[in-house]
Amino acid sequence: MATRRRFLQSSLAASASLALPATATAAAPVAAAPRGARVVSTWDFGVGANAAAWKTLAAGGSALDAVEAGARWAESELCNPTVGRCGNPDRDGVLTLDASIMTGDGRCGAVAALEDIDHPVSVARAVMEKTPHVMLVGEGAQQFALAQGFQRTPLLTDTARQAWREWLKTSDYAPRINAERMPRPGDARPGDSRNHDTLGILVMDAQGRLAGACTTSGMAWKMHGRVGDSPIIGAGLYVDQEAGAATASGVGEEMIRNAASFLVVELMRQGHSPADACREAIARVVRKRPEDSKRLQVCFLALARDGRVGAFALHRGFVYALHDGGPGPHDVLHQAGSVYTTEQT
Repeated sequence: MATRRRFLQSSLAASASLALPATATAAAPVAAAPRGARVVSTWDFGVGANAAAWKTLAAGGSALDAVEAGARWAESELCNPTVGRCGNPDRDGVLTLDASIMTGDGRCGAVAALEDIDHPVSVARAVMEKTPHVMLVGEGAQQFALAQGFQRTPLLTDTARQAWREWLKTSDYAPRINAERMPRPGDARPGDSRNHDTLGILVMDAQGRLAGACTTSGMAWKMHGRVGDSPIIGAGLYVDQEAGAATASGVGEEMIRNAASFLVVELMRQGHSPADACREAIARVVRKRPEDSKRLQVCFLALARDGRVGAFALHRGFVYALHDGGPGPHDVLHQAGSVYTTEQT
């Protein structure tokens, strides 16, 4: 169809890596890291999340404190359809939240399918610090949160409920590429404060310690009980002090199938730059599922242990925000490189 998106696709021969077309977008260059802290996070709203994380670092907080602060900002300070208290529900009209958190020494915690608790990332941290487990889900996660002093609060908004009722008229479930940057009616621009995707945030503090967090309400209209990559350590998030940290965004099933964030970190361990590690992980997705890769978005963001940052995506449109101790401004979004380079129409 004339209105269908056209793709510039590389050869998918059985080679060890993906040969990108000459017209593919290049990853945005990032200056060498100065001594000190660095914060990087996914999508347009990463600017605000980074600011919250940086404020925590400036007050003497650790990398772990900072990623929690950035994720909490996304969960509550904004009202958007894919993260936190204003997220869109599943196909049964139930809003569930997922989150994970991890430090460079391997400590980690996660919650999935959590209902009516305002800050899933903080519950995930409590799982990490106060239980022998890594993940709690559903009713058990909620019981744990309440026992830890979190308040049960109905989170589904009238706006999200109305959006669900509108969806029920067709019940069409087809994830759209870069839906996180498409405006809702009345939005000033794609990806503004009311419209984003999963927040993944990675921090290196002044002592060089690494941490990461990931938080989401998941895909709108998903099957009840579906869990994506965000709370899965190694899929939506992975941090290793010896190599670096990575987070992911897009269709979570692809991150789970490829243990994607773990893969990116292991590629950095082998000597790949963050951008090349993300690129090679994307190449694996394309090699395994060449036709499906044309219809879905997968994005990776990585922070090496020396402070270098890189990102890559299947489709053009993935952006990330970076904040460090260098000269400003600190609100500039970086365009990630991609395999497919035409905008969706």
